[in-house]
Amino acid sequence: MPEVLSRRALNRATLDRQLLLSRAEVSALEAVRRLYGMQAQAPDPPYIGLWSRLAGFTHEELARLLTGREVVRLVLMRSTIHLVAASDALAMRPPLAPMLVRILRNSHGKGLEGVDLDELAAVGRALVEERPMTLRELGDLLRQKWPERDPAALAVGVRNTLALVQVPPRGIWGVGGQPAHTTIEAWLGRPQEEGCGPEDVIRRYLAAYGPAGAMDVQQWSGMTRLGEVMRRMDLRVFVTEDGAEVFDLPDVTRPDPATPAPVRYLSEYDNMLLSFAARTRTRIMADEHRPRVFTVNGIIKATVLVDGFVRGMWKVTRKRGEAVLEVELFAPVSGTERAELEREGARVLDFVAPRATARDIRFREA
Repeated sequence: MPEVLSRRALNRATLDRQLLLSRAEVSALEAVRRLYGMQAQAPDPPYIGLWSRLAGFTHEELARLLTGREVVRLVLMRSTIHLVAASDALAMRPPLAPMLVRILRNSHGKGLEGVDLDELAAVGRALVEERPMTLRELGDLLRQKWPERDPAALAVGVRNTLALVQVPPRGIWGVGGQPAHTTIEAWLGRPQEEGCGPEDVIRRYLAAYGPAGAMDVQQWSGMTRLGEVMRRMDLRVFVTEDGAEVFDLPDVTRPDPATPAPVRYLSEYDNMLLSFAARTRTRIMADEHRPRVFTVNGIIKATVLVDGFVRGMWKVTRKRGEAVLEVELFAPVSGTERAELEREGARVLDFVAPRATARDIRFREA
């Protein structure tokens, strides 16, 4: 019989791999590689995500990686913008390509009906490799060739058939503006890598999020039919307390479930909340809290971890030089936990609002 993993055992294993049991003494580039993708449709969350995981992380460190083309922002898992190491982007984009085309057809099928996607990609490539451009600019130019088509659908068609990266200054802390795109080949000066398959993606996912089941990998990636792939791989098999089958890499150790977990402030859209299917997602957050964190308009709010589990949400409001950290707790916490929340919250304010002349932390309990 497979070994049973408790909810706390899953929690501590995943926290460990996500660098959330203690701040890691590694570079931001190494952390991005280990995390294997940080959801990044908004510019700031990856900075907060790395700050919560790394010792001594600064805004400038990630900015240098972006301008130095060592990390990139592009559509990958679930057809969503992610921040990944450049080398990973080149390797993981090909096995994700069928999923991206499937999602394109499901979401923009009518708008692209009758359009040859290979021709669309070729025309789009020529345009964005001439100069980086926004999707709106791209759509308007594509409409000159396909005047009957929705320009937004045409632009998304290029984005999902080619690997389009968002070029800096998009993604630089404190810099606004619409994202401009070019191909990953033009930006990095080398082609995508062939030979990476679903098995490679699964191993990297388990190294960052495991132990996990096939439905977890599918939830994270948007890929399908991975159960048979995982069963033929050399993976260790476990079951959860409610009987769900989960897999792990055979040579990875898991921390003691009793290992203490420090308070952490997670960013909006943190992949810890997005990368598991229904049967195992309670390893990080109880389902009763999900409707408060996942909003109807698609925003996933920033959360706080207490003892390794989501226990509330947070946001920073700024006004006239003052920065206020507002923490909404889902349930009362102990005095020791409150003190730890305050200490870590002060560090959050130092990071997200370094120029504020006045700072405050306010708690609200359910």
